[in-house]
Amino acid sequence: MPPCSTVILGTGSYAPERVLTNAELSRMVDTSDEWIVTRSGIRERRIAAANESTSDMGVQAARRALADAKLTAADIDLLVVATVTPDLQMPAAACFIQQKLGLPGAAACFDVNAACSGFIYALDTACAMLSSGRYRRALVVGVEKLSSIVDWKDRTTCVLFGDGAGAVVVGTTDQPDVGLIGTRLGMISDSVDLLCIPNGGSNAPATPASIAAGSHFLKMKGKEVFKLAVRGMDEAARDILEHHHLRADQIALVIPHQANLRIIEAISQYLELPMERFFVNVDRYGNTSAASIPIALDEARRGGRIKAGDLTLLVAFGAGLTYGSALIRW
Repeated sequence: MPPCSTVILGTGSYAPERVLTNAELSRMVDTSDEWIVTRSGIRERRIAAANESTSDMGVQAARRALADAKLTAADIDLLVVATVTPDLQMPAAACFIQQKLGLPGAAACFDVNAACSGFIYALDTACAMLSSGRYRRALVVGVEKLSSIVDWKDRTTCVLFGDGAGAVVVGTTDQPDVGLIGTRLGMISDSVDLLCIPNGGSNAPATPASIAAGSHFLKMKGKEVFKLAVRGMDEAARDILEHHHLRADQIALVIPHQANLRIIEAISQYLELPMERFFVNVDRYGNTSAASIPIALDEARRGGRIKAGDLTLLVAFGAGLTYGSALIRW
């Protein structure tokens, strides 16, 4: 794949006010702070208010990204939103974000559903559309209200997930070897049932019985997902490095999907890179799915972890099981 002449012009993120700690969760389900931290590295997560929608959070992150890029909504002609928790089944969350932001009516707006890999898929899509010359600047948003699809009686899943949003503004550049220089996307076959919502789609519409059984909540086979997540992220990282003739030690910072600290530590070992080269905030946010990487990316930039000339590697996996990686030179 030839280098992509797109560059990130600004980043932004948003987290809801409410902080749900492990101690509070231990009063809701049979768990403990030690049990959660040992298995996931998570200490707290953010939970959206009842009247706070996915699009509301996406708008907050988008406004901050636009301000960082010193642009306005009028400068955007493409909006790509990565989410598995849109405001409604239809229309797309992007339509609500477009309306609330006041983007031009001629702007293309749509959602991408690749679960926790969604932001990388959306970024790659925006890159390709900008490279076509038909669009000038894109807003890419990763946002989730996972608290709306989590079974708060299931301790194996409810302790892992949180809500939030991240966004980037993407434009084009004539400068060589800068910006998004490559992506790798893929899927591990025969894994669709390992992480899914069993009911509510066209194949299994919601019924009173399925709702009573909690089949419209997120379900996960944790051990199997863990193993395949490590495999998928390792493959995605190695593939993109090999494709661009790079060594792992040339990467200044890895921003992995923030699902589980043990998964990130495993990738660190496989790539033979110290944990100091990995950005980690899973302890404060938990797994925010498609919002995970853009939140971390924004925090890394604002915290001085990314400098001009640095190579940054994004890597993720998600339900499907999808996986993806992206290389950015700043």
